[in-house]
Amino acid sequence: MLNIRKIIYATDFSKCSENAFPVAVRLASLYDAELHMLHAIVLHADDPHDPAHHFPEPDELYERMRDSAATRMASTAENDEMPDLKVVQAQVRGISPAPVILEYAEEQDIDLIVMGTHGRRGLRHLLLGSVAEEVVRLSECPVVTVHEDEFSAVGFQNILVPMDYSESSEAALGHAAEIGAKEGARLHLLHVLEVGTYPDFYFPVQATQMFDMPELKRKALEHLGKRVEGLGPAVETELHVELGHPAQNIAEYAERLSIDLIVIASHGRTGLERALLGSVAEGTVRRAKCAVLTVKPFGKDLRRPE
Repeated sequence: MLNIRKIIYATDFSKCSENAFPVAVRLASLYDAELHMLHAIVLHADDPHDPAHHFPEPDELYERMRDSAATRMASTAENDEMPDLKVVQAQVRGISPAPVILEYAEEQDIDLIVMGTHGRRGLRHLLLGSVAEEVVRLSECPVVTVHEDEFSAVGFQNILVPMDYSESSEAALGHAAEIGAKEGARLHLLHVLEVGTYPDFYFPVQATQMFDMPELKRKALEHLGKRVEGLGPAVETELHVELGHPAQNIAEYAERLSIDLIVIASHGRTGLERALLGSVAEGTVRRAKCAVLTVKPFGKDLRRPE
């Protein structure tokens, strides 16, 4: 069983934040966790030569924003469908939302962050960035992101686990299996086979078999089967192998199978390595229409004993 004691629900009162709220409540209710409703109050840098900054004073503006946030958060917390949970409301001032969320998570020893994502792509994503992706990349604890598109899953009955046979994906499978057992969900293990990129277990393969897709898929399915053997008969599983590009295929497959939750590993690449290689986890966060739980092998493990 996962040990989740404290959950952050990070909100900016946008549509995607609204979609993330029932997911945060669902998880807090499942694990009897304390729910921290967090709003980052961000003020732009003060420029004494800019007349727009002469009224009102930044401190006064901060107070107004804090009061407004408190009112809206209280309204959300009083939702009729809100179960009997312990709720902490916090409005924290900072230079940008992601550092506020990350610092609060560290200070409060948070186990899980739940937040919305606008799913920006292309030039808009390049110019504006993504708070959710920054949190996913830098957070020590797992993060659940929910797209701004309509999301209405009440529970997690179908869970997709992308597998690349790394230590990271093993951690993702472990977390998914725990949630699946708790919810009575079916786990779908998916390996996306990229042409020219083969895990070690594919070999030895005869030279004439290098582009024999049926043979490669057979080997991949066989390896997936070995991964689920240790999960026990209580967890229902399905195995899938696809040919293509991981982030795109994962999101499309999730939509096709009506997946409620994707549990994916992040390798935590930063700097030039991330710029060159990209991130399947971040691409999935950007594209997926369902909730996405991102875990890291070197971060906080929710499977730890209580």
